[in-house]
Amino acid sequence: MDSHDEFRPALEAVAGPDTTPEMAVPAVREWIEQTIPAAWRAAAESGGAVAVRSVRTPGEYREWYPEFGRSGLVASGWNPEYGGLGWSRATARAVEGVLSRYHLPRLNPLGLNLAAPALFAHGTHEQRVRFLPRIVTAEEIWCQLFSEPGSGSDLASLSTRATRDGDHWVVSGQKIWTTWADKADYGVLLARTDPDLPKHQGITYFLIDMHQSEVTPRPLPHIGGETEFFQTYLDGARVPDAHRLGELGNGWRVAQATLSGERQMVSGAGSGGVDRVGGGSARHLVRLALSRSKAGASGGWADPAVRHKVVSLWCEERVRGWTNRRVRDALRNNLAPGPESSIGKVHGADLNQRVQSAAAELLGADGIAWPGDPSSYEAYAASMPAEVRGMLRSRSNTIEGGTSEINKNVLAERVLHMPKEPDPYKGKPWRELPRG
Repeated sequence: MDSHDEFRPALEAVAGPDTTPEMAVPAVREWIEQTIPAAWRAAAESGGAVAVRSVRTPGEYREWYPEFGRSGLVASGWNPEYGGLGWSRATARAVEGVLSRYHLPRLNPLGLNLAAPALFAHGTHEQRVRFLPRIVTAEEIWCQLFSEPGSGSDLASLSTRATRDGDHWVVSGQKIWTTWADKADYGVLLARTDPDLPKHQGITYFLIDMHQSEVTPRPLPHIGGETEFFQTYLDGARVPDAHRLGELGNGWRVAQATLSGERQMVSGAGSGGVDRVGGGSARHLVRLALSRSKAGASGGWADPAVRHKVVSLWCEERVRGWTNRRVRDALRNNLAPGPESSIGKVHGADLNQRVQSAAAELLGADGIAWPGDPSSYEAYAASMPAEVRGMLRSRSNTIEGGTSEINKNVLAERVLHMPKEPDPYKGKPWRELPRG
């Protein structure tokens, strides 16, 4: 009998909306004791995330992850038939506080934060049962196919076409900035199904199988040396109508759940969104500054200007964290995040760039030059200090997940209820809009 067989029933015994934190926390502590490897637990309890990384490789964590997924704890606020435990916000939050000490990142963030909100808001029960449990266990990895080379900030002007063919749709077009397209099993896709309607009305939302010969991802390496983004070509890819999410032509409304989830996801600490390198947080700045002073270098914690800067950034992180908590609570309880996710996105993007820049500055001369292998750009980039790589990666924060400018428009219109900007093409068919 493995630990899943033995301890999932213990968690299921306290599943349901009436479970209190006092009932759930002991069961979760028992699950931690019996399921998380002892070396990982000891490292987390004694040395935090850095110590955990010293005893746990990414490969080992991926191999163990199904235990976490099957437990229901990955998304404990979801109903059991969807892979969760049906707990209330208060219970889920209390349990997350216990789990956070052990550094158990979710391996399918795009599925959890982008696909799941749309499935909860607009999917059928059959679609939820089909996709959500596999999202929780990371059996099916997800990506997002929204942005296009000619439709970035004006996403609704997208031109990828989906044409009906019996009980399937045939999709052709080009998407860009598709995170992890090479690893994804499924993608959330926006495609134009009626070019004679205004641009917001002729779009439909699909769930597309990425394992088709008609789907071709091509890498877009970025300045830090990693290949995280892809340009994705769709040349007659097929999607069953059963994988259409929401009503025909209602894709823009469905997409709002995904876009809000994306804004929340990329508004946390770190180098931005799903690729957080360099320990990007104000806590990491404290450790760096202290180590500089301990080494006798200038510009460390002994410098009052450095202390003031680091503590100011720490205070901002706390404020951002409280805002993000409201959005995460909504996601964990099957609710679509609202415009408040744009608050965290706008502030978090700017804040993270300042945190990452401060980290690189604290390295002193080591943040400007370092030994490396000049035989290839990839090899040299791999030798970068993590803080430098994080600083470079953070340049994209104000673009990914919707540019800061667009998110400020969302806040102005949906939070402050200010009038929208005039649009001379409003109401005109998409095919009549100028493109370039």
